[in-house]
Amino acid sequence: MKCPFCAYFESKVIDSRPTDEGQAIRRRRECIKCGKRFTTYEKIEEIPLIVVKKDGNRQSYNRNKLLNGIIKSCEKRPVSIVTIENIVDEIEKYLYNSLEREVKSEEIGEMVMNLLKDVDEVSYVRFASVYRQFKDLNSFMEELKKILDEGNENRR
Repeated sequence: MKCPFCAYFESKVIDSRPTDEGQAIRRRRECIKCGKRFTTYEKIEEIPLIVVKKDGNRQSYNRNKLLNGIIKSCEKRPVSIVTIENIVDEIEKYLYNSLEREVKSEEIGEMVMNLLKDVDEVSYVRFASVYRQFKDLNSFMEELKKILDEGNENRR
């Protein structure tokens, strides 16, 4: 860290403590050359995540939007808020670990459906009906048939 007083590049850390509820670290440093003290802050670099919508528009990723969509599909179902938050956490973990700065909304939707399918099939169908925008009863029935066929295969 470059000293703001003499521009020397070496300093030693005198004190470190967390700030901003653990989101950053405040460090008191002392310049090796001139002996003057200064303060630095260290925080995690956040990579902005952009969601590419079906129509090509781009918008910032919004955790609350994803959370609320899943909550709606789980209304009046035996799915706890903790389970829903875990689904969102798992999706976010995957997205941020991929280091991609842009992600298609379809990819997020597919992840939600795959995770919801294992949690509650009714919630899955509700989410899929909005996400896939079923045009008619036949396309909706095809999706239900897939679930039933998978269930029969798993029971064998």
